[in-house]
Amino acid sequence: MLAVIRTGGKQYRVAAQDVIRIEKVVGDEGDIVVFDEVLAIGSDLGAPLVSGASVTGRVVAQVRADKIIVFKKKRRKNYRRKKGHRQNQTVIRIEEILTGSSKAVTAKKVETKVETKSDAPEKNARLEQPTKKSTAQKENAKKAAPQKADSDRQLFKRPSGDPDDLKKLSGVGPAIEKKLNDLGITKFAQIANFSKDDLAKVDEILNLKGLIERNDWRAAAAKLDAGN
Repeated sequence: MLAVIRTGGKQYRVAAQDVIRIEKVVGDEGDIVVFDEVLAIGSDLGAPLVSGASVTGRVVAQVRADKIIVFKKKRRKNYRRKKGHRQNQTVIRIEEILTGSSKAVTAKKVETKVETKSDAPEKNARLEQPTKKSTAQKENAKKAAPQKADSDRQLFKRPSGDPDDLKKLSGVGPAIEKKLNDLGITKFAQIANFSKDDLAKVDEILNLKGLIERNDWRAAAAKLDAGN
């Protein structure tokens, strides 16, 4: 199934497992993003968007495009300016094309990160001239904030031995795997033996919004543990 999405002011025709480069979106490697601006799915054209449709993709890498040269010149004015620019881009692998009747994988909504020329001086000014008051407040906040030990963040007892590669579970990237490890979840056997209440608690804490149940992590973890 083909779809046409719009992001970063451009349109892209995509299908499942396609890898595309788009204008930079916010997200770490392995995160899933949702594109809500779907202009068409197959022969179904939107007006301008297809109602209830969305496309999910996984962030493969944050990269920069090839360098371009911008040259300006004014005749008889002795005016010449030469600048280089490399556009920030995100490499996305398309995961699913979802219609209104499908439930989307929980993900961060896509956000384009565009910095205009007018924004840059103001941003630099804020960075270069921090006030004494704000700096002091940040230092005091750091001192006052209690440092949580790893054991305080753990929800489950961490089993002994080397951790399993939890990224083999559907929907789990490096970021989610790290969060699971922080909760003390490092083995497929743990997930396979969890109760529904345990999985619901993990889903709520990590704000996965039903990802565990949709991808049936318990059954998948049991198969992966049996294959180890």
